[in-house]
Amino acid sequence: MSDERSANAIDRRIGQKVRTRRLEVNMSQERLAELLGVTFQQVQKYEKGVNRIAASRLFDIASSLDVPVAHFFEGINPGRGARGLAEDPAESFLYETISTPEGLQLVSMFASIKNQKVRRRVLDLVRALTEEETREEAPPAGKGKRRS
Repeated sequence: MSDERSANAIDRRIGQKVRTRRLEVNMSQERLAELLGVTFQQVQKYEKGVNRIAASRLFDIASSLDVPVAHFFEGINPGRGARGLAEDPAESFLYETISTPEGLQLVSMFASIKNQKVRRRVLDLVRALTEEETREEAPPAGKGKRRS
């Protein structure tokens, strides 16, 4: 039996959106915590979805990050009631990616490239780097343990 007060998928998604917006406006966790009158550790817990965000606190967060409260609910469609979240796995991956400083920066810069050929070349470069990293992590063929 799960605790009714524990965080769920919706709480985690809202936390991701808080983090993404905070990064978009180039605000530190410490600064947001200061504006909210909480510790930066509490902001970390909100962003990770470990702690639920009360409605009044979400209102304060929205004000501090200069967005309407509804911003944090965009794209959230309850599919299995309040305990679950109906979501596209690709959308989930996107939110996880842009909730990191590097991911947000990469997506933002990529979107600013207007030339389609250049965008394809960037994608080819990232693909090649990923494939090379995968090859480096895999053990060399025939180098496994020998059986006696």
